[in-house]
Amino acid sequence: MTRTIKLSDGKAIPALQWGNGTGGLNGKHDPAVEYGITALKAGVKAIDTAEMYKTEIATGDALKQAGIKKDDIWVTSKGLSATPEALKANVQDRLQKLGFKPDLLLIHNPFVPETGKIAKFWTLLEDLVLDGTLEGASLGVSNFRPQDLEEVLSVARIKPVANQLEYHPYVLEHLQPVLDIQEKHGIVTEAYGPLTPLLRHKTGGPIKPILERIAQRLSKETGKNVDAASVLLLWTVNKGVVAVTTSTKLPNIEKIVQIEDLPDLSKEEIKEIEDAGRKVHFRHYDEHMTKDFPNPNLPEDLQME
Repeated sequence: MTRTIKLSDGKAIPALQWGNGTGGLNGKHDPAVEYGITALKAGVKAIDTAEMYKTEIATGDALKQAGIKKDDIWVTSKGLSATPEALKANVQDRLQKLGFKPDLLLIHNPFVPETGKIAKFWTLLEDLVLDGTLEGASLGVSNFRPQDLEEVLSVARIKPVANQLEYHPYVLEHLQPVLDIQEKHGIVTEAYGPLTPLLRHKTGGPIKPILERIAQRLSKETGKNVDAASVLLLWTVNKGVVAVTTSTKLPNIEKIVQIEDLPDLSKEEIKEIEDAGRKVHFRHYDEHMTKDFPNPNLPEDLQME
């Protein structure tokens, strides 16, 4: 079974995705090819790449070398680091490096276009769908704040189907205005760094013991080795959010795939994790989301009894 989330344009996007932001030599012996083959053979159904990662060539090469048809794998790319005048050439570069049209193409962050030109940039991107260059591809954004979304939506003929940003329980309070706009317009949230509370927070914070308790329950009930990270990824997709995570180690990649077969969390468990997460604020990636969109006045951690 592959968990999917319905996009506003009718496509079904895999809810669990592997990001290949590691490697990226765009040449021979590229580690991103090796890791990509490992992920694909482990059962990963979606790959997230980007112009900035320099892994687009590796994405196409991994598919070929793994002997897997592109139609069987969802591919997202991000980029478009170009002026409006050079946008078409940049898109063509994305297509050439991948060797195919991505299923989803995202503007990597709101500062890719010049200040005040997000709307114009989006309009030109829409034109590339309408003239056939990107026909069949979905369009979205990444790291967009409320004001960025509103600027695009004020002119959109094709609404963005997704906004990829740092998403986990410890940024929910900050993101609420973003999430409200997205719910209103049918824009799906994609989470990068969904495991940040466990991987980067100094203690794991108030959700860690909750995740560990649920992991014990699921391990006992399913007979599988379910850990706190698996529970956090399961929480993410149970929230209707696409979880984009990465690893180069086969056991960790297999854990990502294993989540497909785990039962959903209960409504009470989903709420317990969210309620605990909203009591603190901890973000790892500040560079795009906090300019003119200040963080909430919350502690980074709670004193645990």
